[in-house]
Amino acid sequence: MSTKRKFHIPDAAEDAALTKAAASDADNLPLTEAQLKRMRPAREALPALVGKPAAEALLKRRGRPATPIDQHKVRTTIRLDPDLIDAFKGTGDGWQSRMNDALREWASSHGMIRGR
Repeated sequence: MSTKRKFHIPDAAEDAALTKAAASDADNLPLTEAQLKRMRPAREALPALVGKPAAEALLKRRGRPATPIDQHKVRTTIRLDPDLIDAFKGTGDGWQSRMNDALREWASSHGMIRGR
């Protein structure tokens, strides 16, 4: 079963009926040309409305921060003993980064790589 969403594009008659219904809603009138011209992106308008700190919090990008291409991590599959995984997971969020740091420290101390 496909999880892809299927969109229905209204024909001209349906579009006209939808437009007429929207125009008759007194609580949600269409914007005028003057209103559309006054619109500004949220990054410009929010600081004046809610203050700079609140605006920065609202506009903060979600997800992982962008990193330079030479610092991207490589996805790999590795088989490790369960007790080792449990030990790192037991240290809480960020356990994979701590495991990466432990491997880097060991490899550096054994002359396999130069530290960053």
